[in-house]
Amino acid sequence: MKSPFLTESAERQSRWTTMTSRLLSIYTVTFLFSLVLLLVFVEHAVTAQMEHEVDVVMDWQMIYFDATPDYVLTDAIRSRLENSRSHENYYGLFTPDGRYVAGDVTAFPSQLAVDRLSRTLTHTLAITGNQPAPLVRAMAERRKNGDILLVSRDVSHIFRIRKAIIDAFTMGGMFCLAAGIAVGLAMSARQMRRVRAIRRVTLRISQGDLNQRLPTGGRDEMDMLSHLVNRMLDEIERLIDEVKGTCDSIAHDLRTPLAHVIVLLGNMLQRAQVLNDRPMLDLIARARSDTDRLLERFRAILRISEIGALKRREGFADVELDALVQEVGELYEPLAESRSIQFIMHVEPMPDIHGDRNLLFEALSNLVDNAIKFTPEGGTVTMELRKTPAGPQVSIADTGPGIPAAEREVVLQRSYRSEKTQHLPGSGIGLSIVSAVLRVHDFTMKMASAEPGVRVIIDCWSRTLG
Repeated sequence: MKSPFLTESAERQSRWTTMTSRLLSIYTVTFLFSLVLLLVFVEHAVTAQMEHEVDVVMDWQMIYFDATPDYVLTDAIRSRLENSRSHENYYGLFTPDGRYVAGDVTAFPSQLAVDRLSRTLTHTLAITGNQPAPLVRAMAERRKNGDILLVSRDVSHIFRIRKAIIDAFTMGGMFCLAAGIAVGLAMSARQMRRVRAIRRVTLRISQGDLNQRLPTGGRDEMDMLSHLVNRMLDEIERLIDEVKGTCDSIAHDLRTPLAHVIVLLGNMLQRAQVLNDRPMLDLIARARSDTDRLLERFRAILRISEIGALKRREGFADVELDALVQEVGELYEPLAESRSIQFIMHVEPMPDIHGDRNLLFEALSNLVDNAIKFTPEGGTVTMELRKTPAGPQVSIADTGPGIPAAEREVVLQRSYRSEKTQHLPGSGIGLSIVSAVLRVHDFTMKMASAEPGVRVIIDCWSRTLG
């Protein structure tokens, strides 16, 4: 039987595959991408606006110098430099062949075209004195006499302002992103707590406890879905109870008439023996056999219903599993020897488990009885109890006809019998009783090939996740 439960490590991995986590990842990537685009846009917008304002100032200076006659241009440049307090402007006058004439720019920059269009020069403008080359916007024009006039303006403060704006946007964006991620993680943790609570309940429901209901209390879509599922579970439980009640009533009501039929057949058998009617004796014997099998099935159906009706964990106590397995083995070992079947038992010391001893005894007895029943003479039945990292594990193997892989799930259904065992006596409900007992204990059972025969493995620990 495949277990529907995840391991703890798988649960931790699944936290990062939830829809909330995916949405948070998408939000983070989208926000970062949007923030980068915003920073690029702000950088270009601020730089273009500030450069435009600087270009307007330099253009007006060019207009002023255009109105200045050539013979006084040198004096006008010198006067501007002497009267400048902040020294934001740099000027240079050069001959047509590029030789220095006047101003504080000592060499005409090669990367600047003489087209009266401004350009940004990054620390390449040669100026007088020992000052480092500034970051400037510069433009140059050729005057009517052929001389070249260069006007430039320091824009270091513009780039400092731009950097401050970009840094502010970056810090603010990172803060908003961190706050958004924190809120998203908090919401994700809240949703995961609700999902885990719903998952615990659904696992109980999948184990057959239809009295469980999904937790509610919110007003979102998940809570609305929980209400719908709870209403569906109410209806399912009602229908199952009706069907179960009808089947139990039928089984209970037919059990008494069948017992009467067996008594009548016994009386008929005695009468037939007096008359020495051999054909009648054979017919009565077959009728009694079929009636006994039918009555056995009704008893098994009622027993399964009785086990399923038990309240979960009610009457559970500490059970010495190693002593229980030893007791079952000792009970069936003589039966195996009477059929010339080798019975091998290996039991390891085991800590106590929590369960119903009588139910577990019944389940193990059914499995061992089936193994002996379906094992031919000269075969072997092996019963083992061993300790695993997760808890105790019981395995029962035989060398009988085995169960095909395609039938290992359906054999747990009521009254199902494999074609290989149709000729053997039995009701086909033993494994259903075993399955019902294991569901009450939250244990799991799986079947594997024993080559030949079949091996039934019972994991005696709860798979329910907290």
